[in-house]
Amino acid sequence: MITRWAAALSAAIVLSAPGASAVQRVRVSPHETHAFTVDGTQLTFNYGRPSKRGRTIWGSLVPWGRWWMPGADEATILTTANALAIGSLTVPAGDHTLYMWPDEKTSRFIISNEVGQFHTQYHPDRDLGRVDYEMRKISEPVEQLTYTAEARDGGGGLIKLAWDDREYSVAFTVKK
Repeated sequence: MITRWAAALSAAIVLSAPGASAVQRVRVSPHETHAFTVDGTQLTFNYGRPSKRGRTIWGSLVPWGRWWMPGADEATILTTANALAIGSLTVPAGDHTLYMWPDEKTSRFIISNEVGQFHTQYHPDRDLGRVDYEMRKISEPVEQLTYTAEARDGGGGLIKLAWDDREYSVAFTVKK
């Protein structure tokens, strides 16, 4: 009797340990953090990276004319060490969630002050603002959704989102 009780207690302790679960959730999209330095300022993207996997992305998996959070699982977070000027927006240093309004003609880059939510949640009343994305078709499809930040000649940089046959970009400058 004591042996069964001890075994049950041991199993309960093991299964209640942090990170332990009878069924572990497997991520289909890897969750990654990518850091870039532009004009001496670090920008970090923390996001889930879904794959194309033969699917039609733009206008299908990602529908036109409604908000979309580019990433998977937890919301995509941009962390910047200094304030940025993106179009007419001043983005303070710190964490911000990135969304997009995809459209066949003009897509919008959305920066939200809300952080910590799941990628299927969006509250437009918490937006810092929106600016137009520049879009260009690319010849080599990008399998995994990819964020980058790269310096531009003459200062400032570009935040880029690439996936499938498109690359979207928005220019920024670092405010010091």
